[in-house]
Parts: sequence; C-alpha cells; structure tokens
Amino acid sequence: MTPDTAAITVLIVDDHPVVRDGLRGMFESAPGFRVLGEAAGGTEAVARAAELDPDVILMDLRMPDGGGVDAIAHLTRTGARAKVLVLTTYDTDSDTLPAIEAGATGYLLKDAPRDELFTAVRAAAAGRTVLSPAVASRLVSAVRTPRAPGAESLSAREREVLALVARGTSNREIARELFISEATVKTHLTHLYAKLGVNDRAAAVATAYERGILG
Repeated sequence: MTPDTAAITVLIVDDHPVVRDGLRGMFESAPGFRVLGEAAGGTEAVARAAELDPDVILMDLRMPDGGGVDAIAHLTRTGARAKVLVLTTYDTDSDTLPAIEAGATGYLLKDAPRDELFTAVRAAAAGRTVLSPAVASRLVSAVRTPRAPGAESLSAREREVLALVARGTSNREIARELFISEATVKTHLTHLYAKLGVNDRAAAVATAYERGILG
C-alpha cells in the first residue's frame, strides 16, 4: 500500500496539450488527487485506461484520434472500473447525449470553476452522477424525445429522489435523508426510470431538466 492510496487517481484525455497541462497542474496541486497519465485521443485513452486503471477519466468528446463517445462506449462494454467525467467546450455539443447513453457518469463545461471540477471528480469516483445545470441546459435540444402516450407522472416521493440524484446524492445518502431503506430508493429509481424512458441516473436527470421536472 502506497501512502497516497486514498487519493483519487485520474487519467486526463484531451487532444490539446495546453489543456492537459492545465488540468494536470490543477489536480497535482490539490490534495486528494493523483494524475496517473494523459492521452491525446479516444483510442489512446482506452489503452491507457487498461494499463493504469484510474478511478476517474476526464474525457474530451471531439478528438482526432478517436472520439470520446466511442471510447466511453468501449470502456463500458469492456467493464472498465473507471468512471468517465466528460469535459466539453461546446455549448451545443450534440455528442453529450450519446455520451450519456454510452455510459459516462458526469458532464461539465471546461469553464467550470476549479472547485466545481474537484467536487465533480470526487462525486464521479464515488459513482454519483454529475450533471451541471449549464450542461443540462445544453442538452435540452438533444433530448426532445416526446413523452410516450399515457406515460405516468412522477409521484411526490419519486420527485424527491430525483432531485437528490440531480445533486449527486448516493443511494445510501438518499435513504438516510428520506428515512427509507436503500432497497426502497432503488425501487423508486426503477419506477422513475421507466416513467422517464431512461436507463440510468444521468439520463434521468437530463430528461427531467428537459421536461421541466427539475428547474
């Protein structure tokens, strides 16, 4: 066991060296993080993830050497342990919704404040969904899937659970806050996923923002 075993390990993926250097410097100067390596594209990211086994991958989406969405899909298919946090520069990035569907855990714009980025990486490492309001608003045009005819509305309790999910709260923390069991939380999540027509926490939050369920 090394002294920094408790640190969250990070792999930085971006095709711009200046961005990679900036992110590396930021994380190496903060306690609780350890940068394991870098990659300049999706193809290299997949190889580096297999080699380094990071906790969190900071993933750009549009890169010449393999896009981020394809890399995320590959990591998901192969059961990689790393959580992927997308950092995108594009305000209207149509790749963001496919990235959700591919299995990414979180989404931030690159102009996110330093502390917000640190908080997002910690949440992603813990398996919690991170979807900043700024990114959620950019998703609106991409998630215009009409509600299925006869789709049920969410119950008051399901809305409470969804609001806590949007804040990055874990199932255990939701259970504690609402005084219910973790099994009940999972049941509520299953029901609200079905009602929203989604398969995971990130897609539920994105869809809820688009439909005005979350403000």
